[in-house]
Amino acid sequence: MTQETKYRICPLCEATCGLELTVDGDKVVQVRGDAQDAFSEGYVCPKGVAIKDLHEDPDRLKVPMVRDGDTWREAGWDEAFSIIEKRLMNIIDEHGRSSVAIYSGNPGVHNLSIGLYASSFIRALSTPNFYSASTVDQRPKELASALLFGTGGTIPVVDVDRCNYLIVLGANPLDSNGSLMTAPNFGERLKRLKNRGRLVVIDPRKTKTAKLADEYLPIRPGSDAIFLLSIIHVLFDEGLTDVGALGSITTGIDEVREAAIPFAPELAAKHCGIPADKIREMARALAKTDGAAVYARMGTSTQEFGTLCGWLPEVIHLLTGNLDQPGGAMFPLAAHGGGNSKGAPGKGKGLRMGRALSRVRQRPEIFGEFPVGGLAEEIDTPGDGQIRALVTIAGNPILSTPNSDRLDKALESLDFMVSLDIYLNETSRRADVILPGLSPLEVPHYDFAFSGISIQNHARYSKPIFPKPEGSQEEWKNLLRLAHIVSDRDRGGNPPDISELDEQFVTQMIRREVGFETSLVYGRDPQELLEALGDRTGPERVLDFQIRTGPYGEGFGADPAGLTLEKIENAPHGIPIGPMQSRLPEALRTVTGTIELAPEMLMEDLLRLKSTLESEPPAMVLIGRREIRSNNSWMHNLKPLVSGKNRCTAMIHSNDAEAYGLEKGDFVDIESRVGALTVEVEITDEIMPGVLSLPHGWGHDMEGSRMGVAAENHGVNSNRLTDEEAMDVPSGTSILNGIPISIRKAIPDSEISETEQVSLIK
Repeated sequence: MTQETKYRICPLCEATCGLELTVDGDKVVQVRGDAQDAFSEGYVCPKGVAIKDLHEDPDRLKVPMVRDGDTWREAGWDEAFSIIEKRLMNIIDEHGRSSVAIYSGNPGVHNLSIGLYASSFIRALSTPNFYSASTVDQRPKELASALLFGTGGTIPVVDVDRCNYLIVLGANPLDSNGSLMTAPNFGERLKRLKNRGRLVVIDPRKTKTAKLADEYLPIRPGSDAIFLLSIIHVLFDEGLTDVGALGSITTGIDEVREAAIPFAPELAAKHCGIPADKIREMARALAKTDGAAVYARMGTSTQEFGTLCGWLPEVIHLLTGNLDQPGGAMFPLAAHGGGNSKGAPGKGKGLRMGRALSRVRQRPEIFGEFPVGGLAEEIDTPGDGQIRALVTIAGNPILSTPNSDRLDKALESLDFMVSLDIYLNETSRRADVILPGLSPLEVPHYDFAFSGISIQNHARYSKPIFPKPEGSQEEWKNLLRLAHIVSDRDRGGNPPDISELDEQFVTQMIRREVGFETSLVYGRDPQELLEALGDRTGPERVLDFQIRTGPYGEGFGADPAGLTLEKIENAPHGIPIGPMQSRLPEALRTVTGTIELAPEMLMEDLLRLKSTLESEPPAMVLIGRREIRSNNSWMHNLKPLVSGKNRCTAMIHSNDAEAYGLEKGDFVDIESRVGALTVEVEITDEIMPGVLSLPHGWGHDMEGSRMGVAAENHGVNSNRLTDEEAMDVPSGTSILNGIPISIRKAIPDSEISETEQVSLIK
């Protein structure tokens, strides 16, 4: 067999690097970065190279799995869906649609089928109980963006390639490859930034990014909002504000000025640990540098005041003239369009939330979701509306959401559960039916989510490398079939015609688009456009339509020079469109048509922040951390990504280690309000005293999962310590950083007396 070279966009993290694969028949021989890729230019991290191992993983499920008591067996697709129809619809008939919940995980955002077709199932089920991984990582930024600009997807992205002064706060992009900021080869981009300007990193831990910085400043976990407000205080106090042309389309500046008055740098310094003179120095640099920005990410989103931390950097950008300007924070424009490129420009419906309340805690929905921190209580609390069935879509909430022990018990108590997953993992082991998808090398790929938060506008598409194996099924077909089942049509009849369901799905999308007065296809005949899409089906047909009607599209003849999926497909290294451009006020979708700088919800939360200023910080708190070989819980069954030293350790400062009698090689018992665990310590001066750090997504030692490599490198689950009742108030996002804990040196079993063992068991 002759070796061939194939090109592929890596779907394993937000960086979306281009890959060059050497294949021989049905085997991957080598994976390297695509040096000609229009965006990543040859960069690739260890995760990209490991796509070969994911494709070849013997633990990856290929056919449906059905539970028989305590054992699993393989099943055909029709049998699996027949079981789902019978059991799920019986629950709906008896208890109503609110008795079924959906959880969608992060891998689905990297999957074109799920990204485009999950909505068909969600709409058809029509349950208020929808949950996703967004409320454990990014909802604060989405909510703040919606309040300011009108949609949750209107997220300002730091123009890092033209930035001259950057503060990185609670983020480690050299390991994460960026988050809500798609930028391959972040390290080289930051080095170039340093050559022309200055990089400051603020974090409780001296991360890999911090080591690269011109200046590193440690900050007390959970105090980031106070620090950001002190920057704003200085901007007003020293007359450094300059909003420029955006002043005419901005409301709330005076309210923000008033709110920042109490947060003088001297007060902030006491709470965050950053000296007052440094705060003033940074505020002046942000105001006086042409092209300056604050990049605040995961560490700031997952704390008590996460939404304030998502809001305040954009306030700083606006006040310093760096919002919507090159080198500052700008708004990408993806080839397929988005919420801020549809409909009338400059004005819209704005944020609508609270249309439903969760049953137990009365939390309002945001973007159609409830906080996932409330999922367990909705299952294990009896009463009308109790969740009795769950469908998980490419997610592992037992490892990735708070108080995992409670959620694990709750899932075990369900009447029925379905998982769409390629693994029998810690969550899907609780399911009754597992519907697997395909290898990422067997499906088409387009970065539907990440091109909308990219530092450069571009269009890239990957065709499947290998054909779909016999007997397998694409996720989009599974989602349409699930939608058909819960629509309660033809119950008990023959399997539905998927092509007919797909045509209905696409036709609905076309009808919506032709109704937009500003659309390239406004008023056109939907049937004519459907026929013009040709023989494509599934995600490729949906994507082709969205590309053609997107901001650079050919509009079905309206602009013959514009993009189509075929044009992108014929450019295997992608099509560069160019750097981000200024988009305000066109990108606004607020009701007022202005940047609403002082939303009432956030001004109220400032009062909550002020009320904490008199409280004493806990003696020891827990934070998370990221490592470049890991992406939440779904990369740990690939040998190249878990080889080497144990990375699931508790980082602790040497002073704290001495105080607690800890030495290299020791284990430490960690306890929070909700749980406890024991883990090996890693003593280092690269973390603040009073702070302990554990990585996220480990704990692969649960009985019943079938992930051999992960089980051998299981680590501990940090979410046994996180508290499901602790949430950022505006967004409902779970608090994963700054968690109060107590620690003590773990006593080896061999040193525990028989009397102590009895006491511990009791």
